[in-house]
Amino acid sequence: MSSLAPVLRLNFRANSFSLWLQYGDFVEIGADSDNLYLCLSPKCLIVEEVLFMTLIHDFETGYAQSLVGAPETRLTSLDNGLRVASEETGHGTCTVGLWISAGSRYESEKNNGAGFFLEHMAFKGTKKHPQTALEQQVESMGAHLSAYTSREHTAYYMKTMAKDLPKAVELLSEVVQNCSLSEAEIEQQRGVVLRELEEVESNLQDVCLDLLHATAFQGTPLGHSVMGPSDNARTLTRQDLVEYVNSHYKAPRMVLAAAGGVNHDELVSLAKTHFSGVSFEYEGDAVPVLSPCRFTGSEIRMRDDALPLAHVAIAVEGASAASPDIVPLMVANSIIGSFDLTFGGGKHLSSRLARLAAEENLCHSFQAFHSSYSDTGLLGIYFVADKNCIDDMMHWSQNAWMNLCTTVTESDVARGKNALKASLVGQLNGTTPICDDIGRHILNYGRRIPLAEWDARIDAVTPRMVRDICSKYIYDKCPAVAGVGPIEQLPDYNRMRSAMYWLRF
Repeated sequence: MSSLAPVLRLNFRANSFSLWLQYGDFVEIGADSDNLYLCLSPKCLIVEEVLFMTLIHDFETGYAQSLVGAPETRLTSLDNGLRVASEETGHGTCTVGLWISAGSRYESEKNNGAGFFLEHMAFKGTKKHPQTALEQQVESMGAHLSAYTSREHTAYYMKTMAKDLPKAVELLSEVVQNCSLSEAEIEQQRGVVLRELEEVESNLQDVCLDLLHATAFQGTPLGHSVMGPSDNARTLTRQDLVEYVNSHYKAPRMVLAAAGGVNHDELVSLAKTHFSGVSFEYEGDAVPVLSPCRFTGSEIRMRDDALPLAHVAIAVEGASAASPDIVPLMVANSIIGSFDLTFGGGKHLSSRLARLAAEENLCHSFQAFHSSYSDTGLLGIYFVADKNCIDDMMHWSQNAWMNLCTTVTESDVARGKNALKASLVGQLNGTTPICDDIGRHILNYGRRIPLAEWDARIDAVTPRMVRDICSKYIYDKCPAVAGVGPIEQLPDYNRMRSAMYWLRF
């Protein structure tokens, strides 16, 4: 076979894959988890072109139809300021939940961890339903009741049958407004929280990223961990939890969101019935105002040579959730991409950093991330590597950043935009992710940004825009660095700082 013979990459998931089985003039030259690579004979070229154009046309048509056909998100505000938002999809199931602007950023050093402790207390009974009765109610509906706490948001949500929406809203209102908070349950959950704090220390990714926040936002509330220190878990009292609820669980900071087989008018009626009594007033008009969280270029190292792998994160200050710069930075992160040893693909991976990682054995995995908050963010790369590869992986990670600032190409941006679009659509693969998306969007933006708008904003990104925005946030900026494990080879901070710019003439 001539070395000039064309090569076609064929995706296993493509509907037209079976067409190629009719033609024998090809040789398989490689494969990865999703693709087959074929070396074609000249007489297959016409078929290749027709098939390729068919696949592209089918994808573009299906994607465009999915954007146009996306259900509308309806939004209504109650008299007390609580907002009700829903997306009706006609499914037999639905997810409904309450999203609240409260999290570890709203805590002080004294009560850090109160929000996480409350999350544990939520399902231990209410004034109307003891724990056993509450669990029986949820199980009899075949529902799933859950909650999570982050740095700026707290959520309580339930996935259930669409016909059980009224009962689900009633139970959620009980959990949020009338949690019993008995002294006996608090003491029992104190032990549970302390065990979770011990267990989380074995999740080195969480440890590394918590340390990154602690050093990047040192001396500010964003430096707090969501779970809080163990000392606080031992000393938090019932009064601390009651004060936290009274200070932050206010109607204007709440969103009742639902997705699936829900009727918006019915949901608004249920909200008026169960949430009209939620207070919108603060004691003494003491409305909590978030203090600005300054970013500090710095490092924190937790060396432990007994661990098998090093976990390292490097980040600069990123854009806030509502910043217009957020989309170009999302495209930039998609260009860098992610990698894991289990991916396969090797030199055929589209991300340059992923190809290097695979071919040179630079790391076990890496991912580009952007954690955005109401007024700031963290834009970074997290990787897991062997102790002898840390220096090389850090060099190429920072090199990928410099390429974004200086030499990113049209093809890089086109690939990044396609990957980002696929990611945004793929994340909304059920009523629970959609409901979570609605709740967070209403809190962050005051509205649900539809996929069609995201698509238009992504399409508007150009290589020049990526270079300019990345230069604004990355080029010649002081990074924050966190390392955990056998990190003797992690470069000196001044050396990493000097790699944040190139000498160009």
